[in-house]
Amino acid sequence: MPLDDVWVPGEVPERRPHPRDTTRSILHHHPGGAEQTRYLNRELSWVQFNERVLALAEDPELPLLERAKFLAIFQGNLDEFFQVRVSGLMEQVVAEVSGRNPDQMSPAAQLTAIKELVADLSHRHTSLFREQLVPGLARSGIEFADWDELDAHDRDHLVGIFEERVFPVLTPLAVDPAHPFPYISNLSMNLAVIVRDPASPRPRFARVKVPPVLPRFLIMPDGRRFVPLEQVIAAHLDRLFPGLEVVEHHVFRVTRNADFEVEEEEADDLLLAIESELTRRRFGRVVRLEVEPDMTEEVLDLLVRELEMSHDDVIELPGPLDLAGLWALYALDRPDLKDEPFRRTTPPQLVTADDDPGEIFEVLREGDVLVQHPYDSFTTSVQRFIEAAAADPDVLAIKQTLYRLSGPGSPVIKALLDAAEEGKQVVALVELKARFDEEANIEWAKALEEAGVHVAYGVVGLKTHTKISLVVRSESGRVRRYAHIGTGNYNDKTARIYEDLGLLTADPELGADLSDLFNVLTGYSQQADYRRLVVAPMTFRRRMLELIERETRADDGHIVAKMNSLVDVDVIDALYEASRAGTPVELIVRGICCLRPGVPGLSEHITVRSIVGRYLEHSRLYRFGSAARGYDYLMGSGDLMPRNLDRRVEALTPVDDPALQARLEEILQVNLADDLLAWELAEDARWHRVPTTRGVDTHLTLQERSTRRSEA
Repeated sequence: MPLDDVWVPGEVPERRPHPRDTTRSILHHHPGGAEQTRYLNRELSWVQFNERVLALAEDPELPLLERAKFLAIFQGNLDEFFQVRVSGLMEQVVAEVSGRNPDQMSPAAQLTAIKELVADLSHRHTSLFREQLVPGLARSGIEFADWDELDAHDRDHLVGIFEERVFPVLTPLAVDPAHPFPYISNLSMNLAVIVRDPASPRPRFARVKVPPVLPRFLIMPDGRRFVPLEQVIAAHLDRLFPGLEVVEHHVFRVTRNADFEVEEEEADDLLLAIESELTRRRFGRVVRLEVEPDMTEEVLDLLVRELEMSHDDVIELPGPLDLAGLWALYALDRPDLKDEPFRRTTPPQLVTADDDPGEIFEVLREGDVLVQHPYDSFTTSVQRFIEAAAADPDVLAIKQTLYRLSGPGSPVIKALLDAAEEGKQVVALVELKARFDEEANIEWAKALEEAGVHVAYGVVGLKTHTKISLVVRSESGRVRRYAHIGTGNYNDKTARIYEDLGLLTADPELGADLSDLFNVLTGYSQQADYRRLVVAPMTFRRRMLELIERETRADDGHIVAKMNSLVDVDVIDALYEASRAGTPVELIVRGICCLRPGVPGLSEHITVRSIVGRYLEHSRLYRFGSAARGYDYLMGSGDLMPRNLDRRVEALTPVDDPALQARLEEILQVNLADDLLAWELAEDARWHRVPTTRGVDTHLTLQERSTRRSEA
């Protein structure tokens, strides 16, 4: 597709110079010097990705509540990073792990570098909120007020709220010989309180947890002012400690190790084993303590000692802590302070006024349908496919993988329950080890089993990450299979903000492959080869390396790949060999990238870019070939990381239909032409914003294309 065709009509926006158009280099942290660095560090590359998220919050051209949203996303990302990745490095240091990663950084060196980078980003994060967002929102009628700034009338209002809604759920916990230091739960906000009994000069310590069940900010009657909950609690500490003098109080927040492993081969009941590990997660070691600058040394020393941590793991930040609470602000009905909403479209083939559930199967018998969320509606495509299968009397069986779901109202779960009630054979492969969704998935698994659904938990030792659905239907005395193979979860909520691809198909070979794959997931099958599917850990790595080598040897070789993360050393080395052979390699990597592009003699023919904007780029799409030889397109659930290639069940499907290939090519070319949302990775390991020359915004352009198709 000519690049001229991705031009967005209208004037090229004049983007003002931005103070953060370049991320910090991470090469100076690597041993041996930049010139010897063949692989970039995985953890530091992730920190750079979160810095690109922070840059969106810093963009003065974005609506204010969108900037607040990105502040919340940055906070949530960083919390998970510490709970999982930083905690893992700390465990390696404690265990005195001596081995090094391919980038040659020891666990201790990685922790030192992470803390340096994160300290800077965390201060940027809180300073941005206080110095830019707070004044900007105030000018728009949304004010963050401190308790000390309120008049008597306002305080009286909050006193009423405190007495009615807050005080009843507070539990002050004393620390003395009869009361040991209390357990501080993960990601909780707390007040460290020093009190004194008038009859004794000795100060005493108490902890008050800020209840997570209450709103992060309390709204004043005018509907425009917000007061942090911890300030309201602090102003009423005398109610919690009557008869005592409140000497001082300080806000702090704790992050714990929330990662865990389950020895599946030793577990008689995987569900019970996961539930047990979830309990252990709540008591993981402390990996980060966030405090405000006014905390005294005495209180800080006490917390560090009792939490059994190091002063090196303390981050001092100006309040308020935990800006993930800004999601509540984003929920305000202020469309004037948000991006203009996009009305998702229905793929033209699926537009119909007929309520017959069998009609979608007639459409798929005519040809495959490609969907791209959030531009194509999940509700009228994938969800409709599953609901139609549940309602259609000719459907005999539904088989489905479930990784992350949307919650109690999940329409996919409802459809599976309805299908089971109708007497259909329903199989659900529930991944209990989907990190931070384990508890929800356990509940879904139990509910599905109670309804008569056959629930399985996958293959021992492998996480089931693939996104597949198989429908078996009786047609004129024979059985026909229909399927969905996607890059994203069956989650109707995230489908509105995650960019993902999906293929709805009646292809007999793909259907047969999925039947075989479900037999692997639910039974003892050890099938290793498939007709058309590329499956991890059986064939994914081998197929990727074969295709890269083919393009390396071809005179007109060309590789274009879009993914979330690129980490695997064997794949990176193969891409380096392709570059040495003169093969152009164009990579679109949203998050982690351990490949170093642009190095003479190693990777000068490789470019790496990242698209970061209003939607989370989540699809994995790989293209190999040339116009003269033809192209191979593969799309599916797997990134080029060791865990996806070797330790997860993934499925990727080839796309051969010329019309669908053209659609995939359009997506790739728009991403490669973007000069509004795109960043590029340079040889020096810094990410730079792509200079704006044509004004191409991937998300706006694909929205426009989707609307155009629906109106054609």
